[in-house]
Amino acid sequence: MNAMKMFLLTSIFLMPMQPAFAGPPASDAQRYARRCLGHSLERGVRPDATLLWGTKRSWSSTRRTDERRSVLVSVDNDAVLKTDLGVKAVRLEQGRLVAWPDASSSLVGTVLQGNSSDGKPVEVAICGSEPAPENSSLHRYRIEAWNPVAREWENPCAATSVIPNPRVLAVQGVWDSSGARHDIPGKLTLACEGGAIGQCIRWGYKPWEQRDGQSLAGLHQTCTRMVRADYCGNGLSHTQEHTLIDMYDALGVLSLTTESSSFWNTERASFEAAWGPEGADCLARTRDGRALTVILHECPGRFHPGDVDLSDGDRCTVHRQGLRPDRVLLRNRSYASNEYTDSL
Repeated sequence: MNAMKMFLLTSIFLMPMQPAFAGPPASDAQRYARRCLGHSLERGVRPDATLLWGTKRSWSSTRRTDERRSVLVSVDNDAVLKTDLGVKAVRLEQGRLVAWPDASSSLVGTVLQGNSSDGKPVEVAICGSEPAPENSSLHRYRIEAWNPVAREWENPCAATSVIPNPRVLAVQGVWDSSGARHDIPGKLTLACEGGAIGQCIRWGYKPWEQRDGQSLAGLHQTCTRMVRADYCGNGLSHTQEHTLIDMYDALGVLSLTTESSSFWNTERASFEAAWGPEGADCLARTRDGRALTVILHECPGRFHPGDVDLSDGDRCTVHRQGLRPDRVLLRNRSYASNEYTDSL
């Protein structure tokens, strides 16, 4: 079995809610003095579907928002709001944040200007850096963001049962609410470990690297669609909590799991879909048990009926026009679910 193979457990839980009593507005000096002290309030308490950024959807525990919203979607490289060490900007080098103009300067305590999914400004403090436990070449960052509702600094990442105190990975580009990635000069993403963007990097799809002369950026974007079962490429996921997936790609970064183990039964698993950067290229079935007609109605005209053989026992029943099996980037298998029935 590929030593880097990991399976996604798609349950994300926010931590127990504590009442937030808002006092008078803090001055900039008072607010920044409280950053990175590790006293952030714990809040929330409900399971969430698989998230793109891995962040909380809203600072308010009473506000219900959909999965395409986030309290933090990007940060500005050159917008340093506070620093004690003369840092004027940050640069991203191979997934590592570097201070500018002096790369030897520490970024701990630096406050950057970020943005939420609704375009509102968010202050983001870098509180620490450490190598990822599964891969020392990956740099993880502990961050805090200013919660304007509670008027406290707190981790903007949604905690999970597996990762109770998530860190972030830095990656070039910005993702919009549809899940599409854009290169925007001066902006980058701080992706939480529990979200699709961060998970795909941890699994080996580092967009700044190459394999056999090919950039992994396309595979990384494709992986973010697959993780969330975003078949239509519109940002909507079709997966449920506690869903295991096995993925394998055309470049051999991850290969098909062929032997059962205590956490994966190859006999139970079956082919689900083939994927590209814009969503599914073809499907055999849905991950959460919805009928394929539901997906066809969600994105009319995207898929066409017809059997497509991708080899190795993977066959699709609906596909995008012009699909070439030899150009499929990523495929996955999962356990079939019968929870949904076709009511259309």
